[in-house]
Amino acid sequence: MNILTLESSSLSASVCITEDTKLLAQSFQNCGLTHSATLLPMIDHIMTSAQMTLADIDVIACVTGPGSFTGVRIGVSTAKGIADAKNIPCVGVSSLAGAAWNVAPLTDRLICPVMDARRGQLYNALFDYTGGALHRLTPDRAISMEDLKKELISLGKSVLLVGDGTQICYNNFSLSDELDVMAAPSGLVYPCAWGAAMEAYHLAQEGKMVSAAALLPSYLRQPQAVRERLAREAEQAAKSSMKKE
Repeated sequence: MNILTLESSSLSASVCITEDTKLLAQSFQNCGLTHSATLLPMIDHIMTSAQMTLADIDVIACVTGPGSFTGVRIGVSTAKGIADAKNIPCVGVSSLAGAAWNVAPLTDRLICPVMDARRGQLYNALFDYTGGALHRLTPDRAISMEDLKKELISLGKSVLLVGDGTQICYNNFSLSDELDVMAAPSGLVYPCAWGAAMEAYHLAQEGKMVSAAALLPSYLRQPQAVRERLAREAEQAAKSSMKKE
Protein backbone atom coordinates (compact mmCIF):
# COMPACT_ATOMS: atom_id res chain seq x y z
CA MET A 1 0.00 0.00 0.00
CA ASN A 2 1.58 3.29 -1.13
CA ILE A 3 0.55 6.22 1.06
CA LEU A 4 1.19 9.91 0.36
CA THR A 5 1.04 11.75 3.70
CA LEU A 6 0.79 15.50 4.40
CA GLU A 7 1.62 17.08 7.79
CA SER A 8 1.00 20.84 8.16
CA SER A 9 -0.54 21.19 11.64
CA SER A 10 2.23 23.36 13.11
CA LEU A 11 4.92 25.79 11.99
CA SER A 12 6.81 22.94 10.36
CA ALA A 13 5.51 21.08 7.33
CA SER A 14 6.40 17.77 5.75
CA VAL A 15 5.23 15.22 3.20
CA CYS A 16 6.29 11.63 2.65
CA ILE A 17 5.62 8.51 0.63
CA THR A 18 5.54 5.15 2.38
CA GLU A 19 5.08 1.61 1.15
CA ASP A 20 3.18 0.08 4.06
CA THR A 21 5.53 1.10 6.92
CA LYS A 22 8.63 1.53 4.74
CA LEU A 23 9.66 5.15 4.18
CA LEU A 24 10.40 5.78 0.49
CA ALA A 25 10.80 9.57 0.45
CA GLN A 26 10.24 12.50 2.79
CA SER A 27 10.59 16.27 2.67
CA PHE A 28 10.56 18.48 5.78
CA GLN A 29 10.88 22.21 6.38
CA ASN A 30 10.74 24.36 9.49
CA CYS A 31 11.76 27.71 8.06
CA GLY A 32 8.61 29.71 8.78
CA LEU A 33 7.41 29.66 5.18
CA THR A 34 3.66 29.47 4.59
CA HIS A 35 2.37 25.97 3.94
CA SER A 36 0.41 27.17 0.92
CA ALA A 37 3.77 27.94 -0.70
CA THR A 38 5.61 24.79 0.38
CA LEU A 39 3.29 21.75 0.36
CA LEU A 40 2.74 21.35 -3.38
CA PRO A 41 6.43 21.85 -4.32
CA MET A 42 7.40 19.35 -1.61
CA ILE A 43 4.91 16.82 -2.97
CA ASP A 44 6.20 17.33 -6.51
CA HIS A 45 9.79 16.94 -5.31
CA ILE A 46 9.32 13.63 -3.50
CA MET A 47 7.11 12.18 -6.24
CA THR A 48 9.81 13.00 -8.78
CA SER A 49 12.68 11.74 -6.63
CA ALA A 50 10.82 8.49 -5.90
CA GLN A 51 10.03 8.15 -9.63
CA MET A 52 6.34 7.80 -8.86
CA THR A 53 3.12 9.41 -10.07
CA LEU A 54 -0.26 9.76 -8.39
CA ALA A 55 -1.31 6.63 -10.27
CA ASP A 56 1.04 4.75 -7.92
CA ILE A 57 -0.59 6.17 -4.77
CA ASP A 58 -3.23 4.03 -3.04
CA VAL A 59 -4.13 6.35 -0.15
CA ILE A 60 -3.81 10.07 0.62
CA ALA A 61 -3.25 10.65 4.34
CA CYS A 62 -3.50 14.06 5.95
CA VAL A 63 -3.20 15.40 9.46
CA THR A 64 -6.61 16.88 10.24
CA GLY A 65 -5.74 18.49 13.59
CA PRO A 66 -5.54 19.62 16.23
CA GLY A 67 -3.08 22.39 15.55
CA SER A 68 -2.78 25.61 13.61
CA PHE A 69 -6.18 26.39 12.11
CA THR A 70 -4.59 27.80 8.96
CA GLY A 71 -2.05 24.99 8.63
CA VAL A 72 -4.70 22.31 9.07
CA ARG A 73 -6.99 23.97 6.51
CA ILE A 74 -4.20 24.17 3.95
CA GLY A 75 -3.20 20.54 4.44
CA VAL A 76 -6.75 19.21 4.32
CA SER A 77 -7.65 21.32 1.27
CA THR A 78 -4.53 20.14 -0.56
CA ALA A 79 -5.23 16.48 0.26
CA LYS A 80 -8.88 16.80 -0.75
CA GLY A 81 -7.96 18.40 -4.07
CA ILE A 82 -5.46 15.70 -5.00
CA ALA A 83 -7.66 12.84 -3.81
CA ASP A 84 -10.80 14.11 -5.50
CA ALA A 85 -9.09 14.67 -8.84
CA LYS A 86 -7.65 11.13 -8.89
CA ASN A 87 -10.43 9.39 -6.92
CA ILE A 88 -8.00 8.22 -4.22
CA PRO A 89 -9.33 7.28 -0.75
CA CYS A 90 -8.21 9.37 2.23
CA VAL A 91 -7.24 8.81 5.85
CA GLY A 92 -7.48 11.59 8.42
CA VAL A 93 -4.79 11.45 11.11
CA SER A 94 -4.52 13.11 14.53
CA SER A 95 -1.47 15.36 14.76
CA LEU A 96 -0.93 14.09 18.31
CA ALA A 97 -0.93 10.44 17.29
CA GLY A 98 1.49 11.27 14.49
CA ALA A 99 3.81 13.02 16.93
CA ALA A 100 3.61 10.03 19.30
CA TRP A 101 4.77 7.71 16.50
CA ASN A 102 7.95 9.82 16.17
CA VAL A 103 9.23 8.33 19.43
CA ALA A 104 6.97 5.31 20.05
CA PRO A 105 9.42 2.50 19.14
CA LEU A 106 12.19 4.16 21.18
CA THR A 107 10.69 4.37 24.66
CA ASP A 108 8.76 2.55 27.35
CA ARG A 109 7.76 5.85 28.95
CA LEU A 110 4.29 7.39 28.81
CA ILE A 111 4.25 9.34 25.54
CA CYS A 112 2.88 12.85 25.98
CA PRO A 113 2.51 14.88 22.75
CA VAL A 114 2.02 18.59 23.46
CA MET A 115 1.25 21.38 21.00
CA ASP A 116 0.88 25.05 21.85
CA ALA A 117 -2.85 25.84 21.54
CA ARG A 118 -2.38 29.42 22.81
CA ARG A 119 -4.86 31.10 25.15
CA GLY A 120 -3.16 29.28 28.04
CA GLN A 121 -3.85 25.81 26.68
CA LEU A 122 -2.11 22.85 25.08
CA TYR A 123 -3.37 20.31 22.59
CA ASN A 124 -2.57 16.96 24.15
CA ALA A 125 -3.27 13.24 24.29
CA LEU A 126 -1.50 10.41 26.10
CA PHE A 127 -0.21 7.18 24.55
CA ASP A 128 1.91 4.18 25.38
CA TYR A 129 3.73 1.77 23.09
CA THR A 130 3.58 -1.90 24.03
CA GLY A 131 3.59 -5.11 22.06
CA GLY A 132 4.73 -3.26 18.95
CA ALA A 133 1.58 -1.12 18.90
CA LEU A 134 0.72 2.44 19.85
CA HIS A 135 -2.15 2.60 22.35
CA ARG A 136 -4.23 5.72 22.90
CA LEU A 137 -4.97 6.43 26.57
CA THR A 138 -6.92 9.70 26.23
CA PRO A 139 -8.79 11.50 23.45
CA ASP A 140 -7.26 14.54 21.79
CA ARG A 141 -8.07 17.52 23.99
CA ALA A 142 -7.30 21.14 24.81
CA ILE A 143 -5.97 21.30 28.38
CA SER A 144 -4.13 23.79 30.56
CA MET A 145 -0.50 23.10 31.43
CA GLU A 146 -1.30 22.94 35.13
CA ASP A 147 -4.13 20.45 34.64
CA LEU A 148 -1.89 18.28 32.48
CA LYS A 149 0.86 18.47 35.08
CA LYS A 150 -1.51 17.36 37.83
CA GLU A 151 -2.76 14.46 35.70
CA LEU A 152 0.76 13.25 34.93
CA ILE A 153 1.73 13.41 38.60
CA SER A 154 -1.37 11.41 39.52
CA LEU A 155 -0.47 8.70 36.99
CA GLY A 156 2.94 8.26 38.58
CA LYS A 157 4.69 7.24 35.35
CA SER A 158 7.87 8.35 33.62
CA VAL A 159 6.96 10.75 30.80
CA LEU A 160 8.43 11.55 27.39
CA LEU A 161 7.36 14.87 25.87
CA VAL A 162 7.13 15.35 22.11
CA GLY A 163 5.64 18.06 19.88
CA ASP A 164 6.22 21.78 19.43
CA GLY A 165 5.14 22.46 23.04
CA THR A 166 7.86 20.21 24.43
CA GLN A 167 10.33 22.84 25.61
CA ILE A 168 7.83 25.05 27.44
CA CYS A 169 6.30 22.00 29.15
CA TYR A 170 9.69 20.54 30.04
CA ASN A 171 10.78 23.84 31.58
CA ASN A 172 7.69 23.72 33.80
CA PHE A 173 7.36 19.99 34.55
CA SER A 174 11.05 19.33 35.23
CA LEU A 175 10.88 21.67 38.24
CA SER A 176 8.60 19.19 40.02
CA ASP A 177 10.15 16.48 42.17
CA GLU A 178 6.99 14.44 41.57
CA LEU A 179 7.54 14.05 37.82
CA ASP A 180 10.15 12.03 35.94
CA VAL A 181 10.04 13.80 32.61
CA MET A 182 12.24 13.79 29.50
CA ALA A 183 12.10 15.80 26.29
CA ALA A 184 12.32 14.04 22.93
CA PRO A 185 15.55 14.65 20.99
CA SER A 186 15.43 17.85 18.96
CA GLY A 187 15.31 15.95 15.66
CA LEU A 188 12.16 14.11 16.75
CA VAL A 189 10.29 16.87 18.56
CA TYR A 190 8.45 18.39 15.60
CA PRO A 191 5.53 16.61 13.92
CA CYS A 192 6.59 14.92 10.70
CA ALA A 193 4.84 13.14 7.88
CA TRP A 194 6.49 9.79 8.67
CA GLY A 195 4.85 9.63 12.11
CA ALA A 196 1.49 10.54 10.60
CA ALA A 197 2.05 7.92 7.88
CA MET A 198 2.55 5.19 10.51
CA GLU A 199 -0.78 6.07 12.09
CA ALA A 200 -2.41 6.31 8.67
CA TYR A 201 -1.19 2.84 7.72
CA HIS A 202 -2.77 1.26 10.80
CA LEU A 203 -6.02 3.17 10.28
CA ALA A 204 -6.13 2.08 6.64
CA GLN A 205 -5.56 -1.52 7.70
CA GLU A 206 -8.62 -1.16 9.94
CA GLY A 207 -10.64 0.11 6.98
CA LYS A 208 -10.89 3.65 8.33
CA MET A 209 -10.65 5.37 4.96
CA VAL A 210 -13.00 8.07 3.66
CA SER A 211 -13.70 9.87 0.43
CA ALA A 212 -12.13 13.23 -0.36
CA ALA A 213 -15.47 14.91 0.38
CA ALA A 214 -15.62 13.31 3.84
CA LEU A 215 -12.09 14.37 4.86
CA LEU A 216 -12.63 17.22 7.34
CA PRO A 217 -10.52 19.21 9.84
CA SER A 218 -10.71 18.47 13.56
CA TYR A 219 -10.05 21.74 15.35
CA LEU A 220 -11.14 20.86 18.95
CA ARG A 221 -11.78 24.58 19.46
CA GLN A 222 -13.55 27.17 17.37
CA PRO A 223 -11.28 29.37 15.24
CA GLN A 224 -10.46 32.79 16.69
CA ALA A 225 -12.59 34.61 14.11
CA VAL A 226 -15.62 32.54 15.15
CA ARG A 227 -14.95 33.10 18.85
CA GLU A 228 -14.67 36.86 18.30
CA ARG A 229 -17.89 36.93 16.26
CA LEU A 230 -19.80 35.02 18.91
CA ALA A 231 -18.44 37.33 21.61
CA ARG A 232 -19.61 40.39 19.63
CA GLU A 233 -23.03 38.85 19.10
CA ALA A 234 -23.34 38.03 22.78
CA GLU A 235 -22.35 41.59 23.69
CA GLN A 236 -24.88 43.05 21.26
CA ALA A 237 -27.60 40.75 22.58
CA ALA A 238 -26.82 41.84 26.14
CA LYS A 239 -27.03 45.52 25.18
CA SER A 240 -30.32 44.98 23.36
CA SER A 241 -31.72 43.20 26.40
CA MET A 242 -30.69 46.06 28.67
CA LYS A 243 -32.37 48.62 26.41
CA LYS A 244 -35.63 46.68 26.47
CA GLU A 245 -35.57 46.64 30.23
